[in-house]
Amino acid sequence: MFTGIVQNCTALKIEQTRDQFKSFSIDLTDRQADQLQTGASVALNGACLTVTRIDAGRAYFDVMMETLRATNLGQLADGALVNVERAARVGDDIGGHLMSGHVASTVTLIEIERPANNCILWFAVDPGQRRYLFSKGYVGLNGCSLTIGEVQADRFNVYLIPETLTVTTFGQAQLGAAVNLEFDAHTQAIVETLERMKAEGDI
Repeated sequence: MFTGIVQNCTALKIEQTRDQFKSFSIDLTDRQADQLQTGASVALNGACLTVTRIDAGRAYFDVMMETLRATNLGQLADGALVNVERAARVGDDIGGHLMSGHVASTVTLIEIERPANNCILWFAVDPGQRRYLFSKGYVGLNGCSLTIGEVQADRFNVYLIPETLTVTTFGQAQLGAAVNLEFDAHTQAIVETLERMKAEGDI
């Protein structure tokens, strides 16, 4: 599990590319490297990946076809910045909301507003994504735990504080970027339960 509190962003190195397969590596901070073992989980842009090797302060990951399809990892160029979070450990602060690292899909950044001392990002959504998004609910975007601001028919926004812009890749976000989306698991479960009950005539 993850908290959605991104620890840092770092450059992604593409180690190998094959048909429907890529291997990546990243530099680890001292804190991330502490007691990290092969088989542990690390989120890159919110996608939970398994550490396959650790060598000289770098962690290595293999990414298969489903992750390449559902996330933005397959679209990233060598040297692109990614948000990094090591899996939560017992005793860690849960400063965001519990996240699984299971990215549902991507959304496109379509507008950036910069009123005084603020940054507002707008993302396009389709009806299937829209059903799990509610004003003041939670969402995971590139691994960041964020509170949803406004939700409209085909878009929603989030408000970012300066610290988020400094620590994560959102400080350099560009229009048209594909951003990994993870829904709040509790919201998704409630929506799907109510829809099933309605379809079965229970409500």
